[in-house]
Amino acid sequence: MTNDNWFNPKGSRPEDGWTDVVDGRVDGWTHTGIRTGALTDGGELRLPAAAVERMVVPLSGSFHVTWSGAENGEQGLEGRGGVFEGPTDVLYLGSGLQAQITGSGRVAVAEAPTDVVKPVAYIAKADVPVELRGAGQSSRQVHNFGTPAGLDAVKLLACEVITPAGNWSSYPPHKHDTHRDGEESNLEEIYYYEVDVARGVDAPAGAEPFALHRTYASDDRPIDEFRQVRTGDVALVPYGWHGPAVAAPGYDMYYLNVMAGPDPERVWNITDDPAHGWVRQVWDAETIDPRLPYGEDTAR
Repeated sequence: MTNDNWFNPKGSRPEDGWTDVVDGRVDGWTHTGIRTGALTDGGELRLPAAAVERMVVPLSGSFHVTWSGAENGEQGLEGRGGVFEGPTDVLYLGSGLQAQITGSGRVAVAEAPTDVVKPVAYIAKADVPVELRGAGQSSRQVHNFGTPAGLDAVKLLACEVITPAGNWSSYPPHKHDTHRDGEESNLEEIYYYEVDVARGVDAPAGAEPFALHRTYASDDRPIDEFRQVRTGDVALVPYGWHGPAVAAPGYDMYYLNVMAGPDPERVWNITDDPAHGWVRQVWDAETIDPRLPYGEDTAR
């Protein structure tokens, strides 16, 4: 059963200058949020004061963030040319702060409601933990700037994933919708997607990059989502098995993951779909896709 709440095409939820704002006002959604927006020099995007912790993630371009409240300060974000150019520097803003973002480019803000306050934290791109996950056609590159490996936050978990053309990501299908201490977390998850013609490929002007997203039921809660996604689309995973996210041949795929939930511990523990978890064993005989890693020195 598809649900329009769980898939938000680019531009379907504009608000106050933001291209899209997805948060707890979506029916059935509670623990996470995301904002995406675009700026040109002289423009400004505002983050209102709220009981929400946030992470500012440049998608393309450079920005300057000024914040006020319990803390006051400002920070430049060097950013990057685009999401397929490797990690970016990011800025974590604790709960209760208001902020203004200026600059030129495209930016995302990951969010999680909380009353608990953590201090503002800047993470330089050189300090972002980079992981090459999987092997063979399941190879992908993960930037763990907002996981416990890279950030001390309250509820918010965030990372971004680059998947080369033709590869499968978020695979094998897995879930994190039931709290089992030390085994599985209960986390909502957001996928913000971007896709582009694969690095080094000469595509005609009419090419239309796309990827595929899948979510399906893990228990008696009905969900059945199989979507074609394009740059700027947002897919929500409230529960259930999710994966694969598939980069179509000819098109590289990026997604920003935002996760949070009601569990007392901020951790990402998953359970594989038992019908497909065995594929991890195949990776032992395979190597990481030689197209990885993607970075500024390998930009298209």
